[in-house]
Amino acid sequence: MIAEEIKKIHAELPDGVKLCAVSKFHPAEAVREAYEAGQRIFGESRVQELLAKVGELPSDIQWHFIGHLQTNKVRSLIGKTSLIESVDSERLLELIDRESDRVGVVTRVLMQIHVAKEETKFGFSPEELLEYFEQRRFQSLKATHICGVMGMASNTDDITRVREDFRLISQTHRRILDIAPDLRNFDIVSMGMSGDWHIAVEEGSTLVRIGTAIFGERVY
Repeated sequence: MIAEEIKKIHAELPDGVKLCAVSKFHPAEAVREAYEAGQRIFGESRVQELLAKVGELPSDIQWHFIGHLQTNKVRSLIGKTSLIESVDSERLLELIDRESDRVGVVTRVLMQIHVAKEETKFGFSPEELLEYFEQRRFQSLKATHICGVMGMASNTDDITRVREDFRLISQTHRRILDIAPDLRNFDIVSMGMSGDWHIAVEEGSTLVRIGTAIFGERVY
């Protein structure tokens, strides 16, 4: 079942759009089944769970951290991920940079944009992020490479609102490139999940995060 879904999604994805299979709350055996079907990028939202799976599963898996990252967990995560997608504050970014510099690695990250109507979500507003790049504060980073942006649409059945949210995330990414055209490899727009990824791709997503459609309901 997992292998079939992986192959089906890959067949539907346009060229240039990658799949992050969201494996959080699912056992290592499920990840292995997806891996054997050709999937290599997996998303986790809890540091301890990611670290446990890193120890159990093939070394060529690209692990993305996609959850809210607490500052006290940063040190244990550095060097274990291909991408931290959920940098939601400058304080967190600076800590990731310090810890990466300390151990001599470069950490790839995405800046999380908050456009959804839910107040509980984390992230920068589009205006805050544009100001960050306008003021070129990224130039102080020593061991962190900002590779693009990540965001979520509002949790609603209103397709128009969902599309508008994705469009705003994608527009913000383009405006950042207009502001700082010298940014290197700032090419990832991570948006779209199991229920809305088709719309996200239409609005410019280059990386979709799909869990339930692949692995079924989560086992908490």
